[in-house]
Order: sequence, then C-alpha cells, then structure tokens
Amino acid sequence: MTVSEYDKCVRQYSDNLYRFILKSLRNDEQAKDIVQESFLRLWENREAVIEGKEKSYLFTIAYRLIVDHVRLEKRYTGDETLLKNRHSPAEREYNNAREMLERYLNELPPMQKSLILLRDYEGYSYREMAEMTHLTEAQVKVYIFRARVALKKNIGDINNIL
Repeated sequence: MTVSEYDKCVRQYSDNLYRFILKSLRNDEQAKDIVQESFLRLWENREAVIEGKEKSYLFTIAYRLIVDHVRLEKRYTGDETLLKNRHSPAEREYNNAREMLERYLNELPPMQKSLILLRDYEGYSYREMAEMTHLTEAQVKVYIFRARVALKKNIGDINNIL
C-alpha cells in the first residue's frame, strides 16, 4: 500500500468508521481515538493487508478495539446494562423513533449491537461479519436474530403503553 492509497482509504472510510464506533461507544473522544488507532494499525500492517480488503480490515480492527474497550470499562465500572434493562412508562414515552431505537440498541449486549450496526448500518454480509468477529456465519445470524427479537419486543412494549 502506497501513501496515496492509504490517504484514499482515510478519505473514503474514516466517516463510516467513526459513525460505527460512535454508535457503539456513544463517546466522541473514545470514537476518535479508536478511528486513529485503526488507521495507525492499517498503516503499520499495510504490507499484510490484501488489496481491496482495506475497509474490512479497518472495521475488523475497530470492532476488536471496541470489544477491548468495553471489556476494560466493565472491569472497572461493573456491568450497568443489568440495571437499565427496564424503564418506567414515563421514560418510554418518546415521540422520536430514532431516539428510541438508539436507546434500545444501547441495551443490547455488545456483540449483538456491533453485529446489528455492521449489518444494518454498514451493509456487511454475514460472511464478512463472520470473518471480522471470528464467529461462524450461523453464530452471526443467531446473534442478529436475537438482537432483532429483543428490539421488536421493546418496540412492541412501547406500542402497548402508548
């Protein structure tokens, strides 16, 4: 990979990579750090990256960095997802569907959330996601199915309250 090819990758993929990370972590500074680290690793391993697979490589690195970050945070702060699984009816009455969807996405386990974002926001195939996460295609499909069931259930609960 030449410098100009690397610059092209930065221009082409940095925004999508940033959005993916930001939706996963919900922290602007951490997202920027992971984008920077992902591109640094791309440059350091430029000789090993197969031509045409730069995007996949970047998202794989970013995904792994997100997982590492989440694990590190849990180690120090505990698992807060157990505390926020249910919300009062007053909290659920949102008019903004996007806000509700993001809220429920954040309640998903990190693996399910990442796979939903990769599939539905970034458009990756099951095979590509399996390669990135070192899961089988069947496991990827199961995680996505479970995430969608959870999202449908939560959204259905909202419709019953309203």
